[in-house]
Amino acid sequence: MTISFPRQSARTRRFTLGAPRGFLVSSDGSRVVFLRSRHGTDPVTCLWTVEVGDEGIGEERLVVDPRALDLPGEEDLPDEERARRERAREQAGGVTAFATDAAPTMAAFALSGRLFVTDLDKDVRALDAATPVFGPRPDPTGRRVAYVSGRALRVIEVASGADRALAEPEDEQISYGLAEFVAAEEMQRMRGFWWAPDGEAVLAARVDESPVQRWHIADPANPGRTPVEVAYPAAGTPNADVSLVVLRLDGGRQPVEWDREAYPYLVDASWDGTGVLLVVQTRDQKVMRILSADPATGRTTLVREDTDPVWLDIVPGVPARTASGGLVWVSEDDTARRLLVDGEPVTPGGLQVRSVLGVDGDTVLFTASDEPTEIHVWAYDGSGLTRLSAGSGIFGGRRKGGTTVITGGLLDRFGVQTTVMRAGRSLGEIASHAETPGIEVNVNLIRAGEREIRTAVLLPSGYTGDEPLPVLMDPYGGPHAQRVLATRRAFAESQWLADQGFAVVVADGRGTPARGPAWERAIHRDVVGPVLEDQVAALHAAAEHFPLDLSRVAIRGWSFGGYLAALAVLHRPDVFHAAVAGAPVTDWTLYDTHYTERYLGNPAEDPEPYDRASLIRAVTDSEGVRTMRPLLVIHGLADDNVVVAHTLRFSSALLAAGLPHSVLPLSGVTHMTPQEVVAENLMLLQVDFLKNAL
Repeated sequence: MTISFPRQSARTRRFTLGAPRGFLVSSDGSRVVFLRSRHGTDPVTCLWTVEVGDEGIGEERLVVDPRALDLPGEEDLPDEERARRERAREQAGGVTAFATDAAPTMAAFALSGRLFVTDLDKDVRALDAATPVFGPRPDPTGRRVAYVSGRALRVIEVASGADRALAEPEDEQISYGLAEFVAAEEMQRMRGFWWAPDGEAVLAARVDESPVQRWHIADPANPGRTPVEVAYPAAGTPNADVSLVVLRLDGGRQPVEWDREAYPYLVDASWDGTGVLLVVQTRDQKVMRILSADPATGRTTLVREDTDPVWLDIVPGVPARTASGGLVWVSEDDTARRLLVDGEPVTPGGLQVRSVLGVDGDTVLFTASDEPTEIHVWAYDGSGLTRLSAGSGIFGGRRKGGTTVITGGLLDRFGVQTTVMRAGRSLGEIASHAETPGIEVNVNLIRAGEREIRTAVLLPSGYTGDEPLPVLMDPYGGPHAQRVLATRRAFAESQWLADQGFAVVVADGRGTPARGPAWERAIHRDVVGPVLEDQVAALHAAAEHFPLDLSRVAIRGWSFGGYLAALAVLHRPDVFHAAVAGAPVTDWTLYDTHYTERYLGNPAEDPEPYDRASLIRAVTDSEGVRTMRPLLVIHGLADDNVVVAHTLRFSSALLAAGLPHSVLPLSGVTHMTPQEVVAENLMLLQVDFLKNAL
């Protein structure tokens, strides 16, 4: 039976189910471990392995199928796991995360709050750990598993099942081994503890949330439920107090010392054969330090300091060390974000490094862009640079023991292709079971205007060009995210919207990644002017090449894109005639410290950038909004990232000003909308609203 695109997109979680991901390569390169659900509409993720030989790869082997373990479903997830999935934007269930020993010979994972281990063959067993279990990680030798339960860091012996607490919270505001909110949401640090290489000690984050203000997220559809209390560090308010402590299995305990008042943000930590490395950052994010820590004394030594008069971005995967001891880092100059090995740049100025995927011996695997719409996998091995991915696309990968896994999607076709390589040649592919959208995508990529804004234009299938089309701008438009990417799946939803009778325009303006430091920093203290100007510029440039009816222009978006959509109809009603704003940030003082203060500064010190960026202020200031275009605001009532107070305060301001608008509250929905019926009907309702509005 043929189903509609909105239903197919919703039931496949936007065509992500069934695609392989979460790759880990064994230290000798002989095995690849990965996650994948059984088919394109299966939301239960399984753990798989495939053996790698010199002449090819073996058959894929299913190691863990959660359905075979006779466990409760997702309703029994610990609160910490629900929060992790929200921070990671994880839309599936089952085994969504795992960790292994160094070899690896075994893996640990949590399901329904219980701890399981597997020998990466067929043997899967539960360990009698304290529940609920969160974030289990085996030690490098595979003898023990550390995990968090009840905000305490615990260790269980795999052979005997002996279980004990390494560190227990002194009160209910303290945790050991967890990442605080801004680390998980903004720094991409999902973990809060790291094993010593010999498995005899753990480096653990101690998080004290007592300074952080408390917000309460209620469920209005179920008034009998107690509101959820959230420690939310909004801009200008106190953060959690984060420190580190070395916990020895013999009972020893050694705090790690650094100037936490000057450098309150713990960006990352690692512990390998060369020792402990930490990355710490000032609150204004203008100074970042790499510190080496002595686990015996807790004393730290400065390894490197980076400074910037505006801000420093966090790059995933660094610091790291090569086998010969070279420090791997990423730093910015006037032209690019560059890969450094032992302090020397090894990538050219035109190549924007995005992440370090891993270090294998003296080979560094990383992603970078020489064209911002593409992301490729590169290797540096001391003798030079090699690009490993081919075609116009978006790629990632992993490497160990000489085996490289390259995975990604292309612009000219649907699907994820994952190739296993050794010595520069392909040994085979790991299959994807993701569904293919039942839609033909015809995307036109242009460089719009004098700033060459990367812009995608999609027209209805079969459009003959007889008359101009109403326009739907479909951006994100903010930092750390792109919509105009060279992969076909990125435009499937935009094509469906085009097929409803629109010319869809997607533009990545100033502030978005991969165009160099000056491009990204153009929004410093101003997330209104440059962002909105570039959407207008892209629209007008697209109209020079395509039949666009500029008297009928709508805009829609989610999160920052929702903010941008509402901003557009408030500030430029002459250009934008209707908007759908999903989960918009309407008052930046209600958003978190690490993200917001990077771009707008600290509101306690200078509130002016916040006033200028506020949608509420745009409605209530002395000028006011003179022309109100049709506006639909959508918000999940369970959102703990952009809380629904943003929309409620915005709606109150519009009502007080006598400005008509519509609000769609989504009961039980968070910042994501993974629920199948919700996701499907949201698309249909938006199209209906926009057609009526235009």
